[in-house]
Amino acid sequence: MTTMEAARGDTAPADQPYRWRWLVLVAVLTAEIMDLLDATVVGIAAPSIQEHLGGGSTLIQWVAAGYTLAFAVGLITGGRLGDLLGRRRMFLIGLIGFITASTLCGAALSPAMLITSRVLQGLFGAALIPQGLGLIRATFPPKELGAAFGAFGPAMGLSTVGGPILAGALIGWDPGGAGWRTVFLINIPIGLACLALAWKTMPESRSADAPRPDPVGMVLVSLGLLLLIYPLVQGRELGWPGWCFAMLIASVPVLAAFGVHQVRRKRSGRAPLVEPELFRSRAFSGGLVVGVTFFAAMVGLMLTFGLYLQLGEGFTALDAGIAQAPWALGTAIGAGLSGAWLGPKYGRPVLQIGALVMAAGMAGLILTLHLVTGPLGTWDLVPALLVAGLGMGLLIAPFFDIVLAGVTLPMVGSASGVLNAVQQLGGSAGVAVLGTVFFQLFESDSRADALPVVLWISVGMIVATAALGFLLPRRARPEEAAA
Repeated sequence: MTTMEAARGDTAPADQPYRWRWLVLVAVLTAEIMDLLDATVVGIAAPSIQEHLGGGSTLIQWVAAGYTLAFAVGLITGGRLGDLLGRRRMFLIGLIGFITASTLCGAALSPAMLITSRVLQGLFGAALIPQGLGLIRATFPPKELGAAFGAFGPAMGLSTVGGPILAGALIGWDPGGAGWRTVFLINIPIGLACLALAWKTMPESRSADAPRPDPVGMVLVSLGLLLLIYPLVQGRELGWPGWCFAMLIASVPVLAAFGVHQVRRKRSGRAPLVEPELFRSRAFSGGLVVGVTFFAAMVGLMLTFGLYLQLGEGFTALDAGIAQAPWALGTAIGAGLSGAWLGPKYGRPVLQIGALVMAAGMAGLILTLHLVTGPLGTWDLVPALLVAGLGMGLLIAPFFDIVLAGVTLPMVGSASGVLNAVQQLGGSAGVAVLGTVFFQLFESDSRADALPVVLWISVGMIVATAALGFLLPRRARPEEAAA
């Protein structure tokens, strides 16, 4: 079967599953992994980047923020463009652009060039990533969707904690003297392999009625997200000037205007950028709340933990990456248990128990920091990080299956864009809040308290994630799809 023969419309296959569907899943997950690695390597690579390019602490902030901001602002538009123009087409365009931007990052000769290239990475990532869920929905039969969606959680969890490990290993290896540049250049071979696989196996998929784009909605949502996320990623660095709070306040009426515009457009019979019916699904609406809380804690903690090990404990980039290996191992074990057995059998309670186990591991890390009187060693961190990773794997494996089970194919691009945008919003808020707390304490007389305080805040957020889990249905239920 050729790619053109496999073109699909609004309905997922039922009688004859697409034979290359598992290879499509591999291509989609590879793209997800590249995105998450690039979002998480900065905490390890930033000191090396600063040493070679200069630019001060502002460079560290914007190497992370440039990607996150562009990615978050473009996600909802990117997801809907896949519905309208074709998910395979947008996936390939996004992937080619992402590889090109990664090459520019690795070749950067100045802070300005690196930051600009990171922004381009984020924009192309916003075109690439939202297409994955729609392509999976189009190629997998309903009985296999749970397994396909269930693969997202482990992939995302392992990529998030594996990014620092990979970054440390690449910088320590220093092939050809490339140093920090390797954390971006590694995307070239991975991306080209993903491109070849997607080109060969991925079917085209779009909404059957091919509705017209919504340019007013695109402008409103992009502006609203920019007003919301820019001050979150830049406020700490600038000392939270008044205009940061003014932007945050201004985002509310702009996003409200976007919501009103979407409802009116739907009522007039035109296709909205974000389907209002999505928010009638308990799983989807509850998942947004759970997701923003969890990702705020996880992303904020991962960044500050990597910086603390290097700046506070004198770890090399390689040592800081290796120190987080137990977290990755625990995540793999937890995700394996949850995705293959516990999640499908018990549903939401597994997610909530995972959150509590993760919080216990983070509390154990606080205890470790309190008990160790000499220099902190890698082995000191193993028990607590292993438990935290185990809980994180249990939590994240069933998350996407529960949240997305009720989303029908015509709305999956919109749903994917919104869900990813909310994750980015959570991550940006986590970096803003936890990063501000960390640096204020680290740069003061309370330096020793910087990481423990961040950990206590993170524990509270993860416990809140467990409580907010009651907003979700107990199990993934496709019949909850918005009408």
